Amino acid sequence: MDAHGPGSGTVQYNRWNENNINMDVEAATRTRLYDRMCTGNTGVIVKTTGVLAALASVYIIGYITGYYIHKC
Repeated sequence: MDAHGPGSGTVQYNRWNENNINMDVEAATRTRLYDRMCTGNTGVIVKTTGVLAALASVYIIGYITGYYIHKC
């Protein structure tokens, strides 16, 4: 009986199929990072933190600028 015959449950590949290969590992990593950090509850927390940091930096820059403008 042939071990590689029909119905033996093995899979045989006759040639290399380059269409099924994902060589762009960096893009896959970015996609996973995006899925983790920009969606769901974590995404809301990250976006809220970013907005609060931007507002705080604008406030601080405005405070310093106002201090030096109205110093005299």
